[in-house]
Amino acid sequence: MAQIGTGRVGRPTAYSIMCSGLASELTVCDIKPDLAGAFAEELRHTAASLRLDVEIESCGNSEEISGAEVILVSAGMARTPGAKMTRRDLAAKNAEIVKKVSEATASRNPGARYIVITNPVDVMAMICKKFSKADFVVSAGTNLESLRLRSKLARTLQVPVSKVQGWAGGEHGEAALILWSTARAYGTPVEEYSNSKGIEFDKDEIESYMKTVSKFVVDNIGGTEYGPAASFRDITRAIINNTDEVLSVAIPLSFEGVPEPTFVGVPIRLGWEVGPILMEFINEEEKKGLAEAAKVIYRNYKEALATIS
Repeated sequence: MAQIGTGRVGRPTAYSIMCSGLASELTVCDIKPDLAGAFAEELRHTAASLRLDVEIESCGNSEEISGAEVILVSAGMARTPGAKMTRRDLAAKNAEIVKKVSEATASRNPGARYIVITNPVDVMAMICKKFSKADFVVSAGTNLESLRLRSKLARTLQVPVSKVQGWAGGEHGEAALILWSTARAYGTPVEEYSNSKGIEFDKDEIESYMKTVSKFVVDNIGGTEYGPAASFRDITRAIINNTDEVLSVAIPLSFEGVPEPTFVGVPIRLGWEVGPILMEFINEEEKKGLAEAAKVIYRNYKEALATIS
C-alpha cells in the first residue's frame, strides 16, 4: 500500500490505516525533502509500540513506488485557514500534481486500486482516472459528509450514533446533498422518529452543519485531520478486507446532459470490486440532485483539465 502526500491529511490517514492493521507493507511518499522519511520513522516507532509487523518505506518521488495494491493520493495544496476558499478553488493548482502522480505510478503498479483524497476529490478522481488509465479509481466522495450527517443526526435526535444511519451524495463540497430517503434512527425514518419523540427537527440546519463544519474546523485548527482520516481508513478497509459495506464514495456515473461519466458520490457497496449502487433507496428528487451535482463536477473537471500543461 502507498500513501502519496504526507501533509495534514496524509499523515493521520496513513497512521490510522497502519494502526488498524490494514497494511503489511506501507510506503509513504512526499516531494518535500525528508518529510516522508521523518514520518516513516514516526510510524516505525508506533508500530513497535503496537507490535505490528509492518514494513514501512519512504520516498520523495511517486515514480519510486512499485507493486502497490492500493494507492491513496492526497498530494496537493490545502485550503488556507481564514480565507474565503472552497475546495473547488484548489482544482487548477492540484490538477497538475494529480496528473503527474497518476502517470508516474501507473506503469509500476499494475492493477492498483486508487483512492483519491486530494481536493476537490471528485474532479481529481477524474484526472487520476484519465491519466492513470486504472480500472479501479474511487473518489472519497461524500463519505465524510455522511459521517458528519450521522454525527449531527445523533445529537439532534438524542440517540447513540451507532443507532443512526444515512448517507450524503453528490459533490464533496457545495453541491453535496443529504439523501433523506436513507436516513434512519433505530431503523425508523428520521422525521417519523423525531415526531414520535416530540423532538424539533430542522433539515436545513442539519444540511448547513454538514456543509459548513469543515470551514469551522479549518479556521480554528488549521485543517481537518481526524475526521477525514477516519473516513479514508474506512474506505481503505472496505477495499482491503473486501467487506462489501455501504459507503458513499464517488465513481464514474452517466447522467443525462453530461457528456461523459462523472465521479459523483452515491451509497454503494464497496469491496475489492465496486457495486452495486443502492439507488432503490433514493427518491426521484434526490436523483435530480445527484444529476445537478454531476453537471457542477463535470464543469469543474473540464476547467481543471484545461489548466494542465
